[in-house]
Amino acid sequence: MTDVPQITDSHCHLDFPDFEGHLPEVIARAAEAGVTRMVTICTKLKNVDTVRAIAEAHAPVFFAAGTHPMSAATEPLVSADDLIALTQHPKMVGIGETGLDYHYTAESAEIQQTSLRIHIAAARQTGLPLIIHARDADDDMARILTEEYRNGAYSCVMHCFSSSADLAKAALDLGFYLSMSGITAFPKSNELRDIFAAAPLDRILVETDAPYLAPPPHRGKRNEPAYTAHTARRAAETFGIDYVQFAGQTQANFERLFAKAAQYKAAA
Repeated sequence: MTDVPQITDSHCHLDFPDFEGHLPEVIARAAEAGVTRMVTICTKLKNVDTVRAIAEAHAPVFFAAGTHPMSAATEPLVSADDLIALTQHPKMVGIGETGLDYHYTAESAEIQQTSLRIHIAAARQTGLPLIIHARDADDDMARILTEEYRNGAYSCVMHCFSSSADLAKAALDLGFYLSMSGITAFPKSNELRDIFAAAPLDRILVETDAPYLAPPPHRGKRNEPAYTAHTARRAAETFGIDYVQFAGQTQANFERLFAKAAQYKAAA
């Protein structure tokens, strides 16, 4: 295992029912694949105790918390103070996921935008990275991210990026990061791979979004953190470099953006 390049699954959902009762073996398989660290994401604050407990119980696991845009209209509106209070935990390393999703929930666009701005304020105040979900909302997403950045700098990752080249450019121009999910390993994702190939390599992360979006050869099955390695190996080909180099670069990128997680590792 020590010879396997180490990588980080920067976005997964280990509290989802798909993993109930199976976390020890899921995390063990991740380690065997070289995935020695993962960030599990709380998408509704009423579930934060469960998500936090997973991070506390498993050394390689960190967590982030926020209100997913698809839940913005049905969950209580979070405050920046609520989010900031959660960051006192040493393993909470990010704000979100938050963002805009007009594919399924366009009718709640206004409350989604309000929630997004609250999350940005918390990210700005804490210095923790914002974790963005964006689907079918490119223009509003680029506008709000840019407007808010003018109000004060913050860091951000566009999680599971599968949007337009224009949104990628807007995010990269702000100094943000793009995260590659299993979608980038799908055979028909050539246009998306081209967007990533044009991005700076030092602004790239990898993730699973498990239990969703498993990359080949597991497509259509439950995704899990170990499969980050499949996405990363295909991503190395996209950038025309070997896997060892790509893994090392994405590790450095993760530790630069998620500095709290890197510091926790150093202190452990």
